[in-house]
Amino acid sequence: MPTDIATYGLLGYPLGHSFSRAFFTEKFAREGIAAEYLNFELPEIEQFDAEVLARHPRLRGFNVTIPYKQAIIPRLDSLTPEAAAIGAVNVVRVEPTEGGQRLVGTNSDWIGFTESLRPLLQAEDREALVLGTGGASRAVVYSLEHLGIRPHLVSRQARQGVLDYAALPQWMERCRLIVNCTPLGMYPHVEDCPPIPYEQITPTHLLYDLVYNPAETRFLQMGAERGARTKNGAEMLERQALAAWAFWQK
Repeated sequence: MPTDIATYGLLGYPLGHSFSRAFFTEKFAREGIAAEYLNFELPEIEQFDAEVLARHPRLRGFNVTIPYKQAIIPRLDSLTPEAAAIGAVNVVRVEPTEGGQRLVGTNSDWIGFTESLRPLLQAEDREALVLGTGGASRAVVYSLEHLGIRPHLVSRQARQGVLDYAALPQWMERCRLIVNCTPLGMYPHVEDCPPIPYEQITPTHLLYDLVYNPAETRFLQMGAERGARTKNGAEMLERQALAAWAFWQK
């Protein structure tokens, strides 16, 4: 392998569910880009400096996935305004400096989500239930607010500003958009799904699942059975990846 090849990668744990390496490897081959894309599968974020930065001097950028979208922030030199507002990072640009390198974090999840959701929206989609409160849900909330949709966070335990699943029956009619930001239903646990009142879903609802493997999760299946519009996370993944590549090239 040439010594001048650029390195990109994906930081997270575990990484068996991710398609990012295949996506970028195919892109590099198709477009003749002298680069490689590696998986940085680290059980602990404390291993980052020694296992990623020290071992890969040609590193020019990397994606960040579960569970490090928030944990990576203290290790970065700066954030874009979008990443600062969202409070989660899924893309880092590595800028060589005289003294070493500078790490700049941004968030392209909200771009991928916005671009893939916008064509599906109807005038009645004014409020949304956002299932989960992790890094992915932060990007979704940021996106929804930019689209003029009022988000309502949902988690297993209710707290200030967050609903629990037991409260959802009284919210299903007014919240036509339901976004799953949890890993429930992700391969290999394909029978899992968020505990929402599926019997209240109608053809006016839109169910969006950030999970993309399997292509149709149990969450989406149960929505489709009741006539709801459905969308998985595959297009979001591709669009956020393209936005990540553009950020790395700046």
